[in-house]
Amino acid sequence: MTVFIASLFLPYTVHFDVPKLDSRPANPPRADAGQSSGKGNGVTLSLFNQGINGPARQESLVISKEHEDFFLSKQLQSQSSKTADSNTPYLIAPSEPHSPTWGKGIFSQPKSRALNPPSSSILKHAKIRETIAEIGRLGTRTDTVGISQEDHSHDKAFVSADWSIQPAEQGNGGLRNAVRAAVESGALREKTWVGTLGMPTDALNDTQKSDIEIKLEHEYDSLTVFPSDSDFDGHYSHYSKTILWPVFHYQIPDNPKSKAYEDHSWVYYAEINQVFADRIVRNWKRGDVIWIHDYHLLLVPSMVRRKLPDAQIGFFLHVAFPSSEVFRCLAMRNELLEGMLGANLIGFQTEEYCRHFLQTCSRLLYVEATPDGLQLEDRFVNVSTFPIGVDPKSLNAKRDDPEVLQWLQRIQSKYADKKLIVARDKLDHVRGVRQKLLAYELFLNKYPQFREKVVLIQVATSTTEQAELDATVSDIVTRINSIHSTLSHQPLVFLKQDIDYSQFLAMITAADALMITSLREGMNLTSHEFIFCQDGKHEPKKHGSLILSEFTGSASVFKGNELSVNPWDYRQCADAIEIALNMSDQEREKRWTKLMEAVMHHTAEHWLSTFLERLDKAWKQHTRRNTLSIPRLSLNQLSEQYKAAEQRLFILDYEGTLVSSGLPSSINFMSPQRTLDVLNDILEDDKNVVYVMSGRQPEELDRLFQRVPNLGLIAENGCFLKEFGTDNWIEMADSDKMSSWKKPITGIIDYYKERTEGSWVEERHCSLIFHYANADDQQAASRQAGDCADHINEACRSQGVHAVPIEGALLVEPIDWSKGTAATHIFNRLKTRHEAAGTRTPDFLMVAGDAREDEVIYRWANQLGKEGVIRDVTTVSVGSRNTEAMATLTQGVAG
Repeated sequence: MTVFIASLFLPYTVHFDVPKLDSRPANPPRADAGQSSGKGNGVTLSLFNQGINGPARQESLVISKEHEDFFLSKQLQSQSSKTADSNTPYLIAPSEPHSPTWGKGIFSQPKSRALNPPSSSILKHAKIRETIAEIGRLGTRTDTVGISQEDHSHDKAFVSADWSIQPAEQGNGGLRNAVRAAVESGALREKTWVGTLGMPTDALNDTQKSDIEIKLEHEYDSLTVFPSDSDFDGHYSHYSKTILWPVFHYQIPDNPKSKAYEDHSWVYYAEINQVFADRIVRNWKRGDVIWIHDYHLLLVPSMVRRKLPDAQIGFFLHVAFPSSEVFRCLAMRNELLEGMLGANLIGFQTEEYCRHFLQTCSRLLYVEATPDGLQLEDRFVNVSTFPIGVDPKSLNAKRDDPEVLQWLQRIQSKYADKKLIVARDKLDHVRGVRQKLLAYELFLNKYPQFREKVVLIQVATSTTEQAELDATVSDIVTRINSIHSTLSHQPLVFLKQDIDYSQFLAMITAADALMITSLREGMNLTSHEFIFCQDGKHEPKKHGSLILSEFTGSASVFKGNELSVNPWDYRQCADAIEIALNMSDQEREKRWTKLMEAVMHHTAEHWLSTFLERLDKAWKQHTRRNTLSIPRLSLNQLSEQYKAAEQRLFILDYEGTLVSSGLPSSINFMSPQRTLDVLNDILEDDKNVVYVMSGRQPEELDRLFQRVPNLGLIAENGCFLKEFGTDNWIEMADSDKMSSWKKPITGIIDYYKERTEGSWVEERHCSLIFHYANADDQQAASRQAGDCADHINEACRSQGVHAVPIEGALLVEPIDWSKGTAATHIFNRLKTRHEAAGTRTPDFLMVAGDAREDEVIYRWANQLGKEGVIRDVTTVSVGSRNTEAMATLTQGVAG
């Protein structure tokens, strides 16, 4: 069995032995105290009052770049000097790698031939397409349009250049470390990566691509996807990063440029997903597992499912998933959700993101959401939470590296008498760097006693153009250092460039606190690494404090043992810094011990193993429930069991099983004579007890079966019961409880009914049905019903009711009573009666149904058979839906 791990970027890339044309500046821009992007000659005023302890420092200071140069001028370029080989496939990667812009990494690689981004005017798109088509008719390659002579000369150098496989800068470091840990422990034996090289490839010829593809497949267990530069740029830079990334982190893009990207680049997004799906399908063998990762490949699960309906497919989203109100802003929202639902198991980092996904599918796709997943028309999709972690074993080995120890000594010496707060973030609108710096500024103003005792080292890397944010952050950095620096002390070290991983590990080992103020994030593994490195192994200072945004996935794992902050509350963040620096040794150790327990439990290997185990279990359940895997009802076997039985119990569904499905608005109808004749024939044998179950009200069933004496009835899906051989109904549900929830829920349904022309509400004794099958606008009606279901399930959960989508309607019914509870009551009464009379309990049970609400009684009956309580148990599902029944029939009695 091979596990295909599909991620946008492979753990490897290619380095060519040609001179590198580096488009990045030799000296990256840094926020210096002597510069400001604002106007005027004075120091920019702070947003915060500097307190009552005297005026702000106004002396002229010459701020040295000593701190920045300490980190940036002597970086150890270890990564670019290490070549991947088959024995050491890929080295431990930073859990939160700050990857460079696509096509602009440290390796010597071709430049991108992608066409310019789309115009901000949607009206110009057609003109661009016409131009490209005309160029094609003239025989010119469209991927060379706009490429200068210098670029062509540069590309030619790659044709004959030697190349080598290198550990990639791009990609998901947490995923790579988890796979490596599982391989080393033996938990993952056969695996194959599927992804791109993370570099432009249009300049390579077919022979080079083939050689690279063969080497990666045979020596590195990797299947390479080679999209065109334009396709990849449209997918990654335009759609994934400009549309999906902001929306998934609650930053709704609403500028004209982003709207143009959404219209223009969706085609590229879908195309790249299809290329991935085709690559997987070509290499898949029966028994293999397909595991797809992250928001770049949301469509791949359904694309693979269409071609491999029996495949075992898992999907894991590493980033946050927004609420339905945010996600529904996407133009292609349904396509994205349906793409994810091709998987057998969908995993999220936290319960919150899991709940958001279930609610979004319920509202937008109008499918039934349960605590375990989503019930689709033909199958069930499991949805669950799997928090990722770090690999303690490899992390421990890495921090013993001489480079790490060397940097640790240098940092200890440099900041020996200082309280050190550290942070490492991407400089974007999601990571909250601006909010962190403003909080730190407030801290210095509010607690002046710390001004010359504390240093914040903020590593901030940028992968996209964020000119406005860069300017704002630079102003804040300038202001802080201009006001609070002295000739011997600089309170803020702002590094606008990433640092080496060895430096990073040394920095978090020497720190007194780590501060993370993300506005929204999946799982921040930097916090896990910090906690692990604070055990005091290489540093007398230990058990540092973790200041963590409540909006990160890690906050749900640490359960309040961190200093949780709202990054928008600057005062709370400033106070959290003061608490962290003044915390007693005993309190720090207590908090760190609990945090360390969480880190050691939620490891990378545990995450991978748990997900694959759950995926295997879910797939086996789906396979068993698939009608293609369930045998047809054997009438010969059923007849033999029937003849051998001494006491028999039949529980048969009415609509869809005994008669054709339907929800008539009137009770003035009769059962087909054939159905009544069959029931009477069965009841002629004294050994038989027959119950008919239905969602209809008791008075309706009395009218329907008035010519079938001694028939037992189950009404309103288990809320009412008429026992076999009696004339009186037993109210199983609590009538007072029914009345208590009906009034408020009726108000909710009426709200949506008024907005749905042609809809109406049916009230039953124990349920409410919102009918919209005759609505004028079916699409709008389905959307209103989805919103209604989400509203009821969210607001009325404590009242013991739930809203369930059914065909053309929304059913609101109690959770505590079902066909399963009624069947349990029936069997227990029969068992008690037979035991009292000294006769045998039923040794034959047959349950037949056709709908979702019948699954609970299939499970009940199957369990009795497994436990040997009843010798012969037969559960039958009518139709072709996914089911837990033991056998299927294509038609019921009416057929």
